[in-house]
Amino acid sequence: MTDFEKIDRVHLCHGPTAIEAMPRLSETLGCNLFVKRDDCTGLAGGGNKTRKLEYLLADANAKGADTLITIGGIQSNHARQTAAAAAKFGFACHLVLEDVAGTPNKDYYHNGNILLDQLCGANIHQLADDEDSTVFAEQLTSQLISEGKKPYLIPVGGSNEVGSLGYIRCAKEIVAQLKAQDLSFDHIVLATGSAGTQAGLLAGLITENIDIPVLGICVSRETQAQKIIVQELLEKTLSRINLPSSLAKNRVFTDGSYYGEGYGITTKATIDAVKQCAQLEGLLLDPVYTGKGMAGLIDLAKQKKLGENILFLHTGGSQGLFAYSDMF
Repeated sequence: MTDFEKIDRVHLCHGPTAIEAMPRLSETLGCNLFVKRDDCTGLAGGGNKTRKLEYLLADANAKGADTLITIGGIQSNHARQTAAAAAKFGFACHLVLEDVAGTPNKDYYHNGNILLDQLCGANIHQLADDEDSTVFAEQLTSQLISEGKKPYLIPVGGSNEVGSLGYIRCAKEIVAQLKAQDLSFDHIVLATGSAGTQAGLLAGLITENIDIPVLGICVSRETQAQKIIVQELLEKTLSRINLPSSLAKNRVFTDGSYYGEGYGITTKATIDAVKQCAQLEGLLLDPVYTGKGMAGLIDLAKQKKLGENILFLHTGGSQGLFAYSDMF
């Protein structure tokens, strides 16, 4: 196995992020619920993409890049953190942002994450929901090269085998905290979308010989489709650190029962979960990722399907609340 600590990264993350008890919500659900506060990673409000960007920016530096390009929805948390990381390390930044059908209109296009993208100085390319963002990003890359720039294209969510290294680091951090705080968990639950967080977390647990089930609550697609995406990226991530991809067998669990009509479109259960966490724990979730993840956790915990001791990985995103103000 590759010596993980020798893999290049830049330093962006305020870590280790805390693992905190959630006593009032635990009482309501009849379990022991804890939260890993990766909403507190520090970069322009924090979130899970900060960990991925530590490795992605190191790779961009190694390749001599001067410009970052990435893709996301209008309210992408990943785009916000990429814009902030670019500003911090002196890269130009281009964000290819897709419109998302079915999202609110009042604040969606000028508040929340997109306001922070603009504040960080990113060049924003806003596409209609029927435009192909991948094709646009490839054309933009070619254009910038023709202008003498050295662009580095980051995939949606920073979710490739480089970005996933950030969640290997997070898994190692969690294992150390379990020992230090004398904790054990029957399940780790998180929102899963572009798959890099879940794949990286699983790869990290595998390196530590820890077999805690990691359940990804899908935010944009059905169970099997998401499982395939996570499985493929987990195998690539294991190969990236010179471990056999066969170690990924029987490690990926996803649940597509809670995403509703699609990415970025809220559900009643999501809104209720966001309100419940705010009003019982003072914890701010978001309506796109963590709200859906928590909605799934709450329902499954009530059905006693997750065991007694549960860790929720809070991947951030509360900045998006301001774009969904009319939903609350």
